[in-house]
Amino acid sequence: MSGGDLDPVLIHHLANTLGWRSLRPLQEAAVTPLLCGDDAVLLAPTAGGKTEAAAFPLLTRMGGGRWSGTSVLYICPLRALLNNLLPRLENYTSWLGRTAALWHGDTTSGARKRILAARPDVLLTTPESLEAMLVSANVDHTSFFSGLRAVVVDEVHAFAGDDRGWHLLAVLERLQRVAGRPVQRVGLSATVGNPETLLTWLQGSGAGNRPGQVIAPDPGGPAATTTTGAGAPPPATRVPTAVPPGNVQLDHVGSLDNAATVIAALHRGEKRLVFCESRRYVEELGEKLRAKGVTTFLSHASLSLDERRRAEAAFADARDCVIISTSTLELGIDVGDLDRVIQIDAPVSVASFLQRLGRSGRREEAPRNCLFLALDEDGLLSAAGLLLAWAQGWVEPVVAPPEPRHIVAQQLLALCLQEKRVGEHLWQEWWNGLGPFGTSAEPIVRHLVDQGYLERDSGMLFIGPEAERRFGHRHFMNLTAVFTAPPQFTVLQGRAEIGRTDPSLLTQRVDGPRRLLLGGRSWQITYIDWRRRRCFVEPVDGGGKAKWNSTRFGPVGSHKLTRAERRVLLGEDPPVRMTRRAAGALHRAREEYVERVHPGGTLIVQDKRGRLRWWTWAGHRANATLAATLDPVVVPGQHINERWIRLREDVTARIWSDATRDATDRLCLPDVDERAVRGMKFAEALPLRLAEATLSARLADTESAAAVLAEPVRFVRGER
Repeated sequence: MSGGDLDPVLIHHLANTLGWRSLRPLQEAAVTPLLCGDDAVLLAPTAGGKTEAAAFPLLTRMGGGRWSGTSVLYICPLRALLNNLLPRLENYTSWLGRTAALWHGDTTSGARKRILAARPDVLLTTPESLEAMLVSANVDHTSFFSGLRAVVVDEVHAFAGDDRGWHLLAVLERLQRVAGRPVQRVGLSATVGNPETLLTWLQGSGAGNRPGQVIAPDPGGPAATTTTGAGAPPPATRVPTAVPPGNVQLDHVGSLDNAATVIAALHRGEKRLVFCESRRYVEELGEKLRAKGVTTFLSHASLSLDERRRAEAAFADARDCVIISTSTLELGIDVGDLDRVIQIDAPVSVASFLQRLGRSGRREEAPRNCLFLALDEDGLLSAAGLLLAWAQGWVEPVVAPPEPRHIVAQQLLALCLQEKRVGEHLWQEWWNGLGPFGTSAEPIVRHLVDQGYLERDSGMLFIGPEAERRFGHRHFMNLTAVFTAPPQFTVLQGRAEIGRTDPSLLTQRVDGPRRLLLGGRSWQITYIDWRRRRCFVEPVDGGGKAKWNSTRFGPVGSHKLTRAERRVLLGEDPPVRMTRRAAGALHRAREEYVERVHPGGTLIVQDKRGRLRWWTWAGHRANATLAATLDPVVVPGQHINERWIRLREDVTARIWSDATRDATDRLCLPDVDERAVRGMKFAEALPLRLAEATLSARLADTESAAAVLAEPVRFVRGER
């Protein structure tokens, strides 16, 4: 057993209680920098020992430094992941006479009172729960967080890529000010394309001022470390595929019915985890597999907590079975040893695929593997393009969404709730110069005051009547989360909650009894309580429908992955095992798209009806940017996709040349859908122009749009 600088009691228990002969390379490499107090991002696949790599040095520091009170926060994006981690961290802390506890939205009031009365050394929580603690009248946050020394952010990449990341950074800066000292920050992540940037992001206001390291295992040797900080240049990043491409297979099955047939027939006696890209597919596939006699469990966000826990617990203990999930099981929740991972169509990113691939192969004799089942031609192209990019060592960089003005508005309101009154010239100090929370936020403060969200008196800012009206329900609970949950009806069988369904299923016209599909079972609705948004059901044999309206207006189909699809159509095959069905379907797709792809540039194709399409293969955000920039020659009001843009039928080569001349110097941000503004939480606390500007910046990809404009364009008439 190495790791000699760790607490001797820890080393004893690792060897004698856990039976470890040695630390993993990542764990060994993390000891010295974390003991020195450095910030760090630890990179490893799922089940790579990241939790222990962070916990053991911090517990050693805790003992050596005689930390008291709640000195370490362990933050996760999912409650289920926290629930899963608690027993491990309770075990590790108990070896040293320390304690760990859990605080999130499902924690009972009694448990919270016990935590406040006897602060645990390690608190497992979410950013939303931390926000709730800071603004709660029942928590003396100054006292509770006075001993804070370190923060571990698990699945840090899942935060950094959306607004929860901005919220997390802002809350950490406020906590650091409450504690009155710099707080060590440790992020845990699967493979990402820009780990040094992710570390800089995690460091927040301390970036460039505090030492930090990216620590990643090398499959052929010890973990590699990259030091960043003042004066340290970020090195180039190489992302390994981590799994031989031969362990990944691509099949084309043509329908969800056929997918169920394949899953039921293959790998009998094994434990299989199936990922779908929608809740509706999870439900429909679950029903089809159960009809074939397959022991099947389901997991998605609209199932009740009890339903999900029962499914995950049963799946962990079972053998010959299938669990079907959306991304809820993509992160590190332990569902036992898996034999197979199966993907319906393709996930939205290579990073997501790596997370899912990492769910398999936890046993030494079981290799990591994944079987893709494409339901149609689009699914096949998406999967093939993603696998081509992955096999060539590419994974998406994690990029924080630009211009988070609505999060700034939320944080200003939350700070005034936390402190009751804040000096109108002192509020910036709470975020220590963190990017968007500085002087650029002054217009937002003025708007909040003008609209009554904040009031100003004697140089102090405090909560105003409009904030009370819009966010004050249940002690401002709606102010603590930065994501918006769509309105859904709770589905109950007697007193037992099954989950939630979309209201449109309860209002659309139907012939005969109204039935819904939830938990992989059909239910007949017996009564709807419209006022309390509840519906009561009884089980029935078949006929149920599943539907959820997505509130996600963000773009899908990145430039890199869409271009990878284009390369597939031009003849490149991903180096994975491909069934004869998949190879045949891919051959037919290449014949179908032969006049829409060209290695020398983009194509403007006129079909037999005279319609013009510009086949850019640029990705959704780049196409939105191009459509806005070339507005005079683009058909207005069209639905933007990642592959092509509809042009006016009278566009000629001369008109096109005039329209695109100097276009790279005048790229425009995309227009914003009004529904998207309404769907952005806290948008109402911003001036409309700033809310629209925020979303426009997030819908744009000017770099990729400029690259496409620089390519040659060919006109093709009379598409066959």
